[in-house]
Amino acid sequence: MRNQVENEQAEPAGPAKRAERRQPGVTGAERLLLVLTALAGHGKAMSVKDMLAATGLAQSTLYRQVALLKRWGFVAEDAGCYAPGPISLQLALGFDVNSMLVDASRDGMMQLSQTTGESVGLIVAVNDQVICLEMIESTHSLRCSFEKGRAVPLRAGASAKSLLAFMADKKRADALQRQFADDGAARAALEAELERIRARGYAISDGEVDPGVWGVSAPVFRRASRRGGASASITLMAPSSRAAGREQQLADWTVRTAGAISARLQSA
Repeated sequence: MRNQVENEQAEPAGPAKRAERRQPGVTGAERLLLVLTALAGHGKAMSVKDMLAATGLAQSTLYRQVALLKRWGFVAEDAGCYAPGPISLQLALGFDVNSMLVDASRDGMMQLSQTTGESVGLIVAVNDQVICLEMIESTHSLRCSFEKGRAVPLRAGASAKSLLAFMADKKRADALQRQFADDGAARAALEAELERIRARGYAISDGEVDPGVWGVSAPVFRRASRRGGASASITLMAPSSRAAGREQQLADWTVRTAGAISARLQSA
């Protein structure tokens, strides 16, 4: 790694360099965050090739960021692959201990899971991704869940559509522009669906993210005015076969749970 960093000035302006130029205004600190975000969302150790593709950084720039993150314990290396390091774990533990949103949601999520027998997640939108902050697992041997910390694109599935539908208007418009910059028809179709979700109060999907998984998601608001948009969504997940025939009942329970959590946050 050291030799590659030292040879940075001699590196040709190849595809990675061109990719990096497509991110105008990205500062040195933001390059570090690009690397950390890529590692956090990948779910397993990443090769250099994977990291280059995910971050759009030049190879020499990537190596420099990784070297710094390794030195501080945010990144660990094993056999040429990279993953979040032990300091990242400390951050995660600190988040679990101090997150008001998770704390305010946990009891309601537990009750919803016990009532329905299904898995329940607390989901947020960050950097055009859907991320699971907390998960209460179903006790059924056949169950569906969204692994805590897992991230998927903010465009499909009940969680993503609930978060988009109840997002502040400008933030939603910007997110849709990034997600559908080259597909106006898909964006228009989704915007029409989001309007229906806002009118109904919740989103439903079946097999959009994972085959055979049905989900319903309802928004959680920190403020009664709702002008700032939803802070998170409560999502109930079940095998499609087990949800069949009781979709409305599951949706009603999920909406009531999200409302109770919102009330708790607003009274804190």
